[in-house]
Amino acid sequence: MMTPFNPKNSDFAVRRRLLSCLITTCIAASTALSFSASAAPLSSNTATTTPKLLVVLVVDGLPQEQVQRYRDQFGQGGFRRLLDQGAWFSDSHQAHGVTVTAVGHAAVLTGAYPYQHGIIGNEWIDRSTMTSMYCTQDTAHTYLNESTKPSDGTSPANLRVSTVGDELRYSNGGQSKVVTVSGKDRGAILLAGKSGTAYMYMSKSGHFASSTYYMQDYPGWYNSFNAAKPEDKFYGKKWELLLPEKAYQGDAPDGSPGMGKLDNQTGFPFVYDSKSGKPDAEYYGRIFTGPYLDELTLDFARAAIDGEQLGHNPAGVTDVIGISLSSHDYINHSFGPESRMSHDHLQRLDRLLAKFFDDLEKRVGLDKTLVVLTADHGFPNVPEFSQRRKIDAQRLNTKTLMDDVNTHLAQKFGIANLAAKWSSPAVMLDYPAIDQKGLKRDDVENTVARFLSTYPGVARTYTRTQLESGALPDTRQGKLMQRGWNQQLSGDIMVVTKPFWYFGSGTTGTSHGSPYAYDTNVPLIMMGKNWIKPGAYGQYAEVVDIAPTLAHLLHVRPPSASEGRVLTEIIKADSVH
Repeated sequence: MMTPFNPKNSDFAVRRRLLSCLITTCIAASTALSFSASAAPLSSNTATTTPKLLVVLVVDGLPQEQVQRYRDQFGQGGFRRLLDQGAWFSDSHQAHGVTVTAVGHAAVLTGAYPYQHGIIGNEWIDRSTMTSMYCTQDTAHTYLNESTKPSDGTSPANLRVSTVGDELRYSNGGQSKVVTVSGKDRGAILLAGKSGTAYMYMSKSGHFASSTYYMQDYPGWYNSFNAAKPEDKFYGKKWELLLPEKAYQGDAPDGSPGMGKLDNQTGFPFVYDSKSGKPDAEYYGRIFTGPYLDELTLDFARAAIDGEQLGHNPAGVTDVIGISLSSHDYINHSFGPESRMSHDHLQRLDRLLAKFFDDLEKRVGLDKTLVVLTADHGFPNVPEFSQRRKIDAQRLNTKTLMDDVNTHLAQKFGIANLAAKWSSPAVMLDYPAIDQKGLKRDDVENTVARFLSTYPGVARTYTRTQLESGALPDTRQGKLMQRGWNQQLSGDIMVVTKPFWYFGSGTTGTSHGSPYAYDTNVPLIMMGKNWIKPGAYGQYAEVVDIAPTLAHLLHVRPPSASEGRVLTEIIKADSVH
């Protein structure tokens, strides 16, 4: 049966409807493209998905437990803002066995462990000369307008790998600006990487200086900052308790056994002045231990953000400001993380961060800013404090240890001083003497290891033979020590203290450097409402995870030796296209 004619189904009508739809679609697409072009430049297809400013904060010597222990006392805008508006990991670690400042700072933006990035300690023994090598020393470069000693940190020459900042600048032809500042040279230099610009505090002049590695002369904003003499504004000030006395009831009292002193001051208030009655090198060195160096560091960071117009890059690319806050480390070394000094300093740092974040909101906008906060290492308690808690804790004098090792080796092999140097935390052997005597190196290594296995305060040893072959025990400690050992640079017998012991020759204070959780467990917090899902995360994470996560969000390749994972659980699904 023939189908009745329907004008709506005729070929002409169908073609007319198709043509009309096509015209409508083209008009809509044209309108959308026109709107898109007016709303954002076409020069960068990532301009709307990447932050204008990346802020990397490293609090030197901040254990994770302190952030949680004092959380209820923080104000609204500092650590609490990060914890409430950011993603933070409770089980986050500096996952290498030598937890010191240089190693921890190197991990943050390289995503690498010491066996690759080459920063195995704050200093180590150079086997070719058997002399000390400082982690960021480079005699080819000097500070600008400041005196420079051969061992001063002036460049990243010893850093063997790239950083997030290096890869970011590579991706856009060097248009991104990367500026870092720290109280310590190693804190600034190792965050800046190979192509950033580092500024570090000079304890004799009170200035932040850079070196000839980075520039031949200072920019105008730097000179304006120094002309105002901001380092002098703390002269004569007192560091007193910020909170009511009852807030510190759970802390170790001032002057407790084992606590150190700040220029012969054992408790609050601490006065920042000098014998001369005016700002001088004594005063500038004194402000390291207390809240004022952190305040000055953040003031310098503000000046750099304004002077370099960070976050307002005309190329539309991401800029980076790296800030390493050094004072907490000095306070914990002197008084321990259980002290009122450490407690109060963290509260003051919290308020300083709150003001800094408020200023970032005005200068750049926190909705355009990605913030990372972490630490280079944690801290154990002062041994005397641990002893009062019935914990076996002491200081292990490495000079005495080395003397005892050499006495034992001389008795067995008839050669003096076969243990040539202590290169913390390792014994370095005298290879020429071993070879000349016709001894086997691994026999000498094993002799040292067996001797130290019963030595007071020593928990484990790992020999070069074990480390080179990867024959360490399949334990977390073994893995961390393997990561912390570099074949070309490290010593021959790595030594791990017992828990709560540490290498030290003094009678007061405490130190860090072990593979134990009190030294490895540090904050890892990321905040950025357009990229990060806020929340408390219980998943295991490492500081080396920061770099690949940032690379993912910035659309750049990971740093050259990055081994961390992308923290996909905290990334908003629509933040990366």
